[in-house]
Amino acid sequence: MFSIFKSKPKLHELIPNDYCDIHSHLLPGIDDGAKNLDDSKLILEHMKNFGFKKVITTPHTIKTVWDNTTESILTAKKAVITAFPEISSELSLGCASEYFMDENFVLLFKSEKLLTIKNNYVLVEMSYLNPPIQLYDILFELQLEGYQPILAHPERYTFFHSKMKEYDKLKKAGCKFQMNLLSSVGYYGKDVLLAADKLLQNEMIDFVGSDIHHQHHLAAFENKIGIKNREAFEKAIGNNEFFG
Repeated sequence: MFSIFKSKPKLHELIPNDYCDIHSHLLPGIDDGAKNLDDSKLILEHMKNFGFKKVITTPHTIKTVWDNTTESILTAKKAVITAFPEISSELSLGCASEYFMDENFVLLFKSEKLLTIKNNYVLVEMSYLNPPIQLYDILFELQLEGYQPILAHPERYTFFHSKMKEYDKLKKAGCKFQMNLLSSVGYYGKDVLLAADKLLQNEMIDFVGSDIHHQHHLAAFENKIGIKNREAFEKAIGNNEFFG
């Protein structure tokens, strides 16, 4: 009779034992995530404790900000594997990149091969201030080159919150959506949580990612989920098995 008052689960309790994470920043010193190998180890250990089975980490590639290359990312990954071979093997540590969509990104994918999450699936993001003017041209050109865009954390782009039709437009333009796990506990604020819930309700979230950068993100996995559409959320988590 008291089932309606049952406590919501903590976020880490919803992580299945076959979960593959496709968005994090644990490679040391190459973006705004792990600063050094100790940070990398801490993140990996928590991921293992949360039940992650596989990790495809995705450092930023943003021209003049985080000017990463395939070589710099692979070198950083090798440093982690060399320093921590056991846990890197246990988590099948892989790497891709989270690419910032602008004119430099277009030049990049037209001149060289991108680091993808799997096959042709590539993680992309945009500014939190406003979308790129040529957003849909970029997405079109990217797909012409044979890539399948996955838009990172669509719920965090506040300029779309009052324009839900823009999410429909992005979907029709060929985007898959990757929600951040921490959005489910309100880590980025109530508005982002509500936007995530709305996208889940409309069955628009395809995959999820931890987007872990640091200890504060790790600690938030102890928080209880605040979203209402738990079934859709768990389905999206399960969809990550595709990358396993």
